[in-house]
Amino acid sequence: MEGSRLPNKLMFGPLIICILICILLLNFNNFVEEFGTKIRKRNRKRPIKKTIIIKYKQYLKLEKSLSANTVEAYLTDLDKLFAFLELENIHFADVTLENLETFSAGLRDIGIHPRSQARILSGIRSFFRFLLLEDYIQQDPSELLESPQIGKHLPDVLTVEEIDTLIGSIDRSTREGQRNRAILETLYSCGLRVSELCNLKLSDLYLKEKFIKVEGKGSKQRLVPISSRAIRELELYFPDRNEGLIKPGYEDFVFISRFGKNISRIMVFHIIKELAEQTGLKKTISPHTFRHSFATHLLEGGANLRAIQCMLGHESIGTTEIYTHLDRSRLRQEILEHHPRNRLKN
Repeated sequence: MEGSRLPNKLMFGPLIICILICILLLNFNNFVEEFGTKIRKRNRKRPIKKTIIIKYKQYLKLEKSLSANTVEAYLTDLDKLFAFLELENIHFADVTLENLETFSAGLRDIGIHPRSQARILSGIRSFFRFLLLEDYIQQDPSELLESPQIGKHLPDVLTVEEIDTLIGSIDRSTREGQRNRAILETLYSCGLRVSELCNLKLSDLYLKEKFIKVEGKGSKQRLVPISSRAIRELELYFPDRNEGLIKPGYEDFVFISRFGKNISRIMVFHIIKELAEQTGLKKTISPHTFRHSFATHLLEGGANLRAIQCMLGHESIGTTEIYTHLDRSRLRQEILEHHPRNRLKN
């Protein structure tokens, strides 16, 4: 009996080996197929930005039935993201939620009003939904992107026309008239904090190079481009300044009060409040309004988000190292191209 069972046992050996070989071959084929798929995906031609924008524009017009103005607004907001991604060296098909959160934090960091932030992020979500719909991406990175909470207050941002009206209403014939014009132009041209303006020194001005050196929070210094109009207002102010009273120890300050010391924060607030009442402006404004307007107008004009952050002296969450990539010529170019004061002939 035992002898008759032996051949049966021997028969099972080759059978088991055959089964194992089949399993191994099957797994190997699956591996080859999966590896080939990965290689094909890796070698697949990445979508070209220009082509995608054209298709996205058609999508907004035809499938979403948006007006021409709304489509242009979407594309303008999308340009802000592309400028950010270009600086970060990120392809739009590789964007992550973390990248979008950094971009969103940058908008908040430079003082863009929550309503404007929400509008920009809404357009970006629309773009990534389009990419997902057209199979350019496998997952929508904007799906969990949170919008800022929108309050009921209107944004404290002035239009270029409102700024011109405020500055134009200043009476040059008064003792402080030209000084006040120079103050408002410098606030708007350079996006300074009121404390930075009050402490600005003559030795910080590099007007031939069209830069000023600013000492911000934590005694951190930065170079900020200054517009030709602001330079002109300063140069018109200097003769009056030099003829007035300047107390010892205050000779280097740019903006001098009637008492011979550098102008105070309270005085700048008072000047702006008085001008708002004088021109019938209904908005509640302060020196910081000019700083917000500076950032908003630059962003709306197409300036790079990082450049604006750098000029404002902000340290955005997780993005401080980016500032080292922005040199003076780059910052100057951003101002020249995108600040309203440099797009207008004075």
